[in-house]
Amino acid sequence: MAAAEALAGWLRLTLIPGIGGETQRKLLKAFGLPEAIFGAGRGALSAVIGDKATRLLLDTDNHADVASALAWANHGDHHLLHLADTDYPQALLEIPDPPALLYVRGRADLLNAPALAMVGSRNPTPQGASNAERFAAAFAQAGLTIASGLALGIDAAAHRGALAASGNTVAFVGTGIDRLYPAANRQLALEIAARGTVVSELPIGTPPVAANFPRRNRLISGFSRGTLVVEATVDSGSLITARLAAEQGREVFAVPGSIHSPQARGCHKLIRQGAKLVETVQDVLDEIAWSSLAGSPGGVSAGGTVTSGQDAGQLLLAMGFDPCSLDELTKRTGLTADVVSVMLLHLELDGQVAGLAGGRYQRIPQA
Repeated sequence: MAAAEALAGWLRLTLIPGIGGETQRKLLKAFGLPEAIFGAGRGALSAVIGDKATRLLLDTDNHADVASALAWANHGDHHLLHLADTDYPQALLEIPDPPALLYVRGRADLLNAPALAMVGSRNPTPQGASNAERFAAAFAQAGLTIASGLALGIDAAAHRGALAASGNTVAFVGTGIDRLYPAANRQLALEIAARGTVVSELPIGTPPVAANFPRRNRLISGFSRGTLVVEATVDSGSLITARLAAEQGREVFAVPGSIHSPQARGCHKLIRQGAKLVETVQDVLDEIAWSSLAGSPGGVSAGGTVTSGQDAGQLLLAMGFDPCSLDELTKRTGLTADVVSVMLLHLELDGQVAGLAGGRYQRIPQA
């Protein structure tokens, strides 16, 4: 069977209103590929999914929707990936309810790259947004793909941090992939599509519907080795993502905050429930056994290669314990400003350096 014909079968199966993911998986388990499903008799189908669903399956004419989706997939950076596709995210095959079909825009190769999910409040504090962006940059420099949901706040900050570090990011959206939502993140969505990957399980044209976003969260968590909640209230949707991550056997991390901040209480709740408290990048990397930064306190260079522990030690020695600027450090070490900036980021997140007002830095004495 030609690839286009096979793909049309997957689209026909998944584009029938009333035939949801659970029913699709029952059919696939019972009959195999879509062509076998549609080739089965009514009696055999009814025995698996009942008479009503069988009528929907066989009597619904969705040829126009199938043709529209195939036309969408004709663009160079558009992809339709089904469960039997070798490019389908293997991590999602481990969750109880993987989508039968994914709509993908951008780099399909990132869908099988090691990933970390970063989520949180849609209304973060300035510090929370800054933390998300800086942590995401550091994880991206360490070679992890940053996964999130393209929402306002922490999600957007995480995507921006990964892109700013010339790293990789994947956005799982809760609308049709042709709908850029929210509107405020339109430019960010376009940048992710150009440099990273945007993914949806929903048919083209699906508008924002509240119930679709919690469903989307299982893909963010299932795709990733762990989920880091940066800032969240106790009723934040990011706690749903954290719960799903735990149920899927993934790691859960949370950044603590002020006891007076409502935006920290969700993270504190997660920590009380067993999430790992995160103060530094290395806290996460150690837990997921990610060794890209092992033995390298200086982190990763601007070009994406790991800088040596010797360079980091050189930077700390050059800094001394008095406040100094980036320019002063580049002169003292002979390293480029880009390399020093990235090393400072990792040292700051590791608790060895503090950023001060006026773009200055100071070494923190270690106990």
